[in-house]
Amino acid sequence: MRKLLALTLVFYVTVVTPAQATDLVKNGSFEETTVNGKDTFAGHVDGWNGGGNLTYIAPPGTADDGQGLVSLYGPFPKTSPDGGNFVIADGDSPYRDAIWQTIAGLTIGGVYELNFFQAAGQWAGRPWASDTTERWQVSFGDETKQSDSYQLPFEGVGPWQSQTMHFTATSTSQVLSFLADGTPAGAPPMSLLDGVSLSLTALPEPSTWTMLLTGFAAVGGAMRARRRGQQRAALV
Repeated sequence: MRKLLALTLVFYVTVVTPAQATDLVKNGSFEETTVNGKDTFAGHVDGWNGGGNLTYIAPPGTADDGQGLVSLYGPFPKTSPDGGNFVIADGDSPYRDAIWQTIAGLTIGGVYELNFFQAAGQWAGRPWASDTTERWQVSFGDETKQSDSYQLPFEGVGPWQSQTMHFTATSTSQVLSFLADGTPAGAPPMSLLDGVSLSLTALPEPSTWTMLLTGFAAVGGAMRARRRGQQRAALV
């Protein structure tokens, strides 16, 4: 039993405690890129995958500059509350693509808090422009949630706002993904993203700890039975 308690303590100290104060997202501010200026997202942002179709990385002040691959109606805030680069993604289903990364070192049953900033706009100068809605579809493992939705009039701007979500880990490694989600079909609804962070905020529920301890106890019992069997065999 003392060994079981020691194993439990080691598990708590080495797996659970450090993760509570650690941001698990790599490059959540999108500052580490291989390009200068506004450009396509796919393959250009360290730590992130996906981001094909009409998904872009943009430096401060370029959302409504009328230049580059995409420009929104303005005036648009120069920076997000996080500062620096941000993502601009078309939420129309034929033109969108999720951005994602795998998060490792999770505690099964732990509750993780996801924070990020979002904004919304419309692609300027498009002849089919209309009133639009914009939001992010966020998945972590098997859970999927929706951010607060914008409802913008033609040429409208959706200001930056903070979002907080909570997810429960079911594995030690899970995919975190963001998919722009906008309407109507054929319109240019653009979602913006910045300042993504994820950290453990609550330990597993007592039932989960009971399951883990039961597993440790079962392993310990099997090892003791094996040793007794080996001792009896040695005496024969």
